[in-house]
Amino acid sequence: MTTKPANPAASGVKLVTIGPEQAGQRIDNFLLTRLKGAPRSLIYRILRKGEVRVNKGRIQAPYRLKEGDLVRIPPVRLGEKAVMTPAERVLRQVEAAILYEDKRILILNKPSGLAVHGGSGISYGVIEALRALRPDAPFLELVHRLDRDTSGCLIIAKKRSALRTLHELLRENRLDKHYLALLKGEWHGGATRITAPLKKNVLSSGERIVRVDPEGKAASSLFRPLAVNPTASLVDIKLETGRTHQIRVHAAHEGHPIAGDDKYGDENFNKQLRQAGLKRLFLHAHRLVFAFDDDGPHIDVTAPLDPELHRVLAELKLEFHE
Repeated sequence: MTTKPANPAASGVKLVTIGPEQAGQRIDNFLLTRLKGAPRSLIYRILRKGEVRVNKGRIQAPYRLKEGDLVRIPPVRLGEKAVMTPAERVLRQVEAAILYEDKRILILNKPSGLAVHGGSGISYGVIEALRALRPDAPFLELVHRLDRDTSGCLIIAKKRSALRTLHELLRENRLDKHYLALLKGEWHGGATRITAPLKKNVLSSGERIVRVDPEGKAASSLFRPLAVNPTASLVDIKLETGRTHQIRVHAAHEGHPIAGDDKYGDENFNKQLRQAGLKRLFLHAHRLVFAFDDDGPHIDVTAPLDPELHRVLAELKLEFHE
């Protein structure tokens, strides 16, 4: 991809020639990447008004870019708040969290409390921090998402081809994602597959919540106990689908809500765990296993548990060795 200024009569306008890594991307998503900090409403407005042109013609948001396309990007005034740079502490935290990197992807151990991206009142997240750390990187995009309070393995694509392949692996359930969660009470029996369908709802307060509903989307989670006592159970969960809040809702549905969950959890259990030193949701994306193709090597990455979570397990006398 190359960028050059347009003629002086259109001061501030940029003309961008699309390269192979940008080909196939929707124009609205491309603009969100180029105009960092711009709200979607602004992107759609400049598209609707014809201020963005591809090969000198008007296009709509669903248009997918082709290699060699010439994109006209108008000058855009962004508020100071919209382009806020991540704090130095956050940049250091994200840089230190990288677990694996090659020419196609990087995988990091996302800290609990840090969103994966900005929006909805959040100035920035992991992806904005990475782009600030690597301003010359031609492509950095989230492959999937983790809840803000969930820690662990998060994949970032460094090439559009890698993003497409990984999305295909996710759709076909060929990317193994394992989580660790601390649940309320004693888990009885061994490995259990939970298949309760899930549906998103909006409460009268405006809060978004997911519930088990026969009319919801199919969801499957395989729970396997690792360490159990009458107070709590540490379980490994393999996600077989990727619904919003899937693990949290499935766990609560089985009568074993996750420790520290203030949306679907048990208030008394959460209070008990706070006394044991837990100050966050005990849900951690622990391991990822996948291969880009059938003949290629397997990528197998594990994100270690935070020391705080190890201390909670020790306090509860639940043995777990990574």
